[in-house]
Amino acid sequence: MSGNTTRRNFLITSVAVAGSIAGASALQQKPADTATPPATMLERVLGRTGVKVPIFGLGGAGQTPLSSQERERDAVAIIEKALQLGIRYFDTAADYGPSEDYLGKVLPSHRSRLFLASKTDKRDRDGAWRELERSLKRLNTDYLDLWQLHHVSFQNELDTIFSSSGAVKALEEAMQQKLVRFVGITGHHDPTVIAEGLRRYPFHTTLIPVNSADKYHPRPFLPVVLPVAQQKNVGVIAMKVPAYGRLFKPGGLDGMQQAMGYSLSQPGVHCCVIAAETVKQLEENVNVARAFQPLSSKVLAAIEQRTATVWEDGTFFRVWT
Repeated sequence: MSGNTTRRNFLITSVAVAGSIAGASALQQKPADTATPPATMLERVLGRTGVKVPIFGLGGAGQTPLSSQERERDAVAIIEKALQLGIRYFDTAADYGPSEDYLGKVLPSHRSRLFLASKTDKRDRDGAWRELERSLKRLNTDYLDLWQLHHVSFQNELDTIFSSSGAVKALEEAMQQKLVRFVGITGHHDPTVIAEGLRRYPFHTTLIPVNSADKYHPRPFLPVVLPVAQQKNVGVIAMKVPAYGRLFKPGGLDGMQQAMGYSLSQPGVHCCVIAAETVKQLEENVNVARAFQPLSSKVLAAIEQRTATVWEDGTFFRVWT
């Protein structure tokens, strides 16, 4: 593809779902295909996007059916259950295996009331554009609510991203063409890189690790990234909340109530995305999110203490780049 108009027309005619960009108010509509509305969970405005999102969204990665080949039936069951439970925030990425394809089989008929996010790990304009085109086709949609730069880990990546032929050009063009509503930056390696990215460009969101074990890492995320995000009113999305369940090992936390409660009680954190291995696990996580109440500083300190001896295992993902 070459040229903005050509690219836009190609994408519109290549997807099965057409329609206008959903406004922020669309996210507050009740599903029309359910006789009894599902129990609701707390919603927060996602930074300067101005959009209200539930505090819990479904992640499309991890060791789960959504990112596993040959597990379409299990993945579809989880996605359909998520919709039944009232989940409206779905997070995926171009490199999460078949995740985008699975979501694209279920979500289109519900699209107008969803907040759909994907990511690209390409650092150049053309590479990012190719991934966006593929993501839109796989997700069976003509726009993303949020398109994110995936796992940005090093300073030299930022230099490439913000160069004259860098990925930021694709982000800007995609927003101009209304293929993308908002843009973000994600990372789980070096908080100083994410903070610098937020200083260099007006991203709408950032997706970062937020859990009680990260406090003990030599380079914790919260004290470095949150002040910049709050200053610029950036939406902060928590990931690695239970650290793939490693925070629940002996000597650690009791369960998701503590893990999710800790992440969502951090000032400046708006919501979290967590993957699910089974329908049952998803239901349990949603119940925790529905019952969430901000935790006191005393309880938060106690949770931190619970992970003091398991923090290294609970921050294993920090070495990923």
